[in-house]
Amino acid sequence: MKKNKANKNTTGNIAQNKKARHDYFLEDKFEAGLELQGWEIKSIRSGKVNITDAYIIIQNAEAYLVGCRISPLSQASTHVVAAPERARKLLLNKREIDRLMGAKDRQGYSIVATSMYWKKCWVKLEIHLAKGKHAHDKRDTLKDKDWQRQKERMMKHSV
Repeated sequence: MKKNKANKNTTGNIAQNKKARHDYFLEDKFEAGLELQGWEIKSIRSGKVNITDAYIIIQNAEAYLVGCRISPLSQASTHVVAAPERARKLLLNKREIDRLMGAKDRQGYSIVATSMYWKKCWVKLEIHLAKGKHAHDKRDTLKDKDWQRQKERMMKHSV
C-alpha cells in the first residue's frame, strides 16, 4: 500500500540565485545531485535554504558546493552538530567534472549555482559555467530589459 506523502513539499523550485543572472553571462548548464544529511533535507523541505552566494569548487577531481546556507531547524537532530555553511559534495560524473575543470582552469570561467529544485524525491542543483560581467555589461543588460518593457507597453496600448 502506498504511503501518503501529502505533507512533504517535493515539487518545483526550492531556491533561486537571481544575482547570478545579473552578475554573470551564463553559458553551459549542468544538473547535479547533492550529498546531504538528514537534517539538511528537513530544513530544505521547510524552505530554510539560501544559494545567493553559492559557487562550486573542484578539489581532487570532486566538485563541492560552497557558500550555500541551509539553516538547521530547532527541533532537528540533537545528536549531530549542524554546520549550516559546510561544503557539500556534488554528484556529477567524471566527464562533467573534467569539462567543468577544463573550462575553469583554461578559459577563466566560474561555476555558479543558479537554482535548487526537487526532481521526484531528490534535491538537484542547476549549475552553470559563467563569465563575469563588467559594469558596462550590466548597464547594457538593464537598458535592453527596459527597452523590451517599453516596446511591450507600446504594443499593448496601440492594439
